Amino acid sequence: MILYHSSTVEVKEPDTTHSRLYLDFGKGFYLTSIHEQAVRYAERFLRRKRIAWLNTYELKDNLEGWKILYLESYDKQWLDFVSACRAGNDTSDYDMVVGGIADDRVILTLDRYFQGELTQEQALGLLKYEKPNIQYCIRSEQMLKQCLTFISSEQL
Repeated sequence: MILYHSSTVEVKEPDTTHSRLYLDFGKGFYLTSIHEQAVRYAERFLRRKRIAWLNTYELKDNLEGWKILYLESYDKQWLDFVSACRAGNDTSDYDMVVGGIADDRVILTLDRYFQGELTQEQALGLLKYEKPNIQYCIRSEQMLKQCLTFISSEQL
């Protein structure tokens, strides 16, 4: 499977150490299978007068034996997991988490939920109309080294 990572630098050897804390799926190396999504994300850097790189990788097809969490929709499981990660309360040991990204539309609902303006039921009611843009978060260095292969980078 081909995956993309947008950055201000070329990333030939990805790692989790450069990841920020309190992201959607915790600390890890974030990728997407959607080329257009990666390009749109990279354009944020260009708007800020920074360099933008689109890095391309291949993820091994056989991921048997790895601990992976698949969050297929913006549902209670997704909301609970993202809430725990963003609050720094995630204690899980997943090697990779796959699920919807909290993009511009979704983040507005999440912010209102985190601030107590919306109940969980209300937030889920709004999120059910959103189609997830999928992201992959590889959280273990071992999985990065064994399952993800750098293909190329292009400066946008």
